Amino acid sequence: MDQPIRSTAAQDRALPPSPWRRWRRPLIGLVALTALGGLGALSARQLQSQRLPQFQLSQLSIASVERADVQRDVAAEGRVVAANSPTLFAPQAGTLQWQIQAGDSVTQGQLLARIASPDLQARVQQERAAAAAAQAEARRAQAEGESERGRVQAAVDTARIELQAALTADKRQRAAFEAGATARLQWEQAQDQLERARIQLKQAESAHRLRLQSLQYELEAKQAAANRAASQAAELERQLAALELRAPHAGAVGSLLVDNGAVVARDAKLLTLVDLSQLDVQIQVPEGQARELSLGLPGEVRVAGQPVAAKLISISPEVVNGEVAARLRFVGSQPPELRQNQRLSARVLLERKPQVASLPRGSFIEQGGGRFAYVLRADGRAERRDIRLGAQSLERVEVLSGLKLGERVVVSGLDGVGEARELQIN
Repeated sequence: MDQPIRSTAAQDRALPPSPWRRWRRPLIGLVALTALGGLGALSARQLQSQRLPQFQLSQLSIASVERADVQRDVAAEGRVVAANSPTLFAPQAGTLQWQIQAGDSVTQGQLLARIASPDLQARVQQERAAAAAAQAEARRAQAEGESERGRVQAAVDTARIELQAALTADKRQRAAFEAGATARLQWEQAQDQLERARIQLKQAESAHRLRLQSLQYELEAKQAAANRAASQAAELERQLAALELRAPHAGAVGSLLVDNGAVVARDAKLLTLVDLSQLDVQIQVPEGQARELSLGLPGEVRVAGQPVAAKLISISPEVVNGEVAARLRFVGSQPPELRQNQRLSARVLLERKPQVASLPRGSFIEQGGGRFAYVLRADGRAERRDIRLGAQSLERVEVLSGLKLGERVVVSGLDGVGEARELQIN
């Protein structure tokens, strides 16, 4: 008969309750909640990251805010023009004969053309004859004046002699009357004769003075007429000499506007003469920027890739197609490789600010009107930052506020970003 197995219940011992049993379930629940929260946050970040505009770093232009010189300027395309390129006109109507060809180099005073004008030559001969006649008439008036002066002077001298005779007769009659040798009537007659002689002398002297003035005026009028005739003859001779067109300065003949042997009218355009010793650069400036220009401002022209100093010498008062023409002249010697109508890049310097916080120019200026920029953060994102820009040059733009030195900014490559507050940079 089988023996029953003995129980070990008598050896069992009751243990005190463990604190882990009391906190195990709350701790497990807390760990589970924490894990779920982390997964939720990670999922939220991933979802938010997927919603942000995505850009590749290699497609963006990044620049740091640095201190540098910023020059505010007006940039424009320029064209090389001659500082002095006059157009010569026909001084009189006539037949033209060229003495040079287009493109010839000429010196100052060199004969360029002759204009034959028979009418002008005939008028010159007529005026020469009229001037000679007027001069002869003036000499004749001078001779007649001398003769008339002698005649009126003789009348004055005769009146003086008669006055002297009347004085002598008066003394004689007075002495005879006082001696009782003559009557009182004869003495009184002598006194009347003396008074008459005095009046005649006074009238003769007055007539002499007036006649001399009259002769002087007549002579001056004759001389003025002679001078006028001589001046008219000299003017026509000058016009005749001007029919030989001579170069006003050294240069090159631009273009002949009239054929050789053609009959030209007065003031007709004949040719252009280009002075290649002094060349300027003419630029077209937008009307809005032209208001900031003033004579004497420094400029810069790029010739063969090198900057050459220049200054603003003229500003046109006329606006054509929304642009104003201005001219720059080289400071010092001009580059030797310049050619007429050559295209060059130029700019006029309006303001220079040394060592200011600035960024390179980029499309971010046009995208937001320079009101904001995207700044890179350490977490791989770029946040939008409101900024204020100052002076702008061809290379850099001044930063007045909104950015700090050393911050990295996306200056270009954000096409179509819109108004996003943040960007994801991969």
